[in-house]
Amino acid sequence: MDQPIRIMPCLDMQNGRVVKGVHFVDIRDAGDPAECARAYCDAGADELGLLDITATVEGRGTMLEVVKRVAEVTTVPFTVGGGISDVKSAELVLRAGANKVSTSSAAFRKPELIAEMVKALGAEKVTVAIDVDQNKAMPSGYEVYIDGGRTATGEDAIEWAKRVDGYGVPVILPTSKAGDGAQTGFDLPVIRAINEAVSADVVASGGAGNLEHFYEAVQAGATVLLAASVFHFGMIGIGDLKDYLRGRGVAIR
Repeated sequence: MDQPIRIMPCLDMQNGRVVKGVHFVDIRDAGDPAECARAYCDAGADELGLLDITATVEGRGTMLEVVKRVAEVTTVPFTVGGGISDVKSAELVLRAGANKVSTSSAAFRKPELIAEMVKALGAEKVTVAIDVDQNKAMPSGYEVYIDGGRTATGEDAIEWAKRVDGYGVPVILPTSKAGDGAQTGFDLPVIRAINEAVSADVVASGGAGNLEHFYEAVQAGATVLLAASVFHFGMIGIGDLKDYLRGRGVAIR
């Protein structure tokens, strides 16, 4: 393993609260974002994700007040996604205290936005997220979805990941729609396929349910392990996860 694996709890937000759903729907409350962020920092998280899950479909910007509140209490880098549609909205989020921004639907609709953001902000501040679902009609078997997983695009997920990688972003974050919140394991074939196709770090996201799932994602090539439900609802402690992975010979931050 070339680099230490990073553990990244993700705070999905709706109406200023942390929530968690299954397959992007069936949403339930999981707490206050600043309180959750502080607790995760104390527990040993390496990074945090903050995702405003309805900003894009509601056609508005990210909740900057929440970003500011989280920035005041976090001691680790955090990435903010949802509603980042241009360089200006990304700059506002970074000014509010975020360390990085993540773009998904806007980048797909206008790929040159990725280049614009890399140039204006620096590549190290830009992550591109890709929501994927299985579709046997695609060459890779995976299709890109946008608008919070609501809209199929007809684009092959691995081909899109290759295009994204060409813009020089350091991190690509694919989330399996089938796995999201289901706790049945990460979608290992898509992690493996994207990892083999790109030079960027690949985040495992969508489906963690037990300790073994995280190890499987590392074996598939993920260097960042993102989860929400298992952390939010106390099923897995970050310290326990790190101990487990170290015990399996994985280098951890």
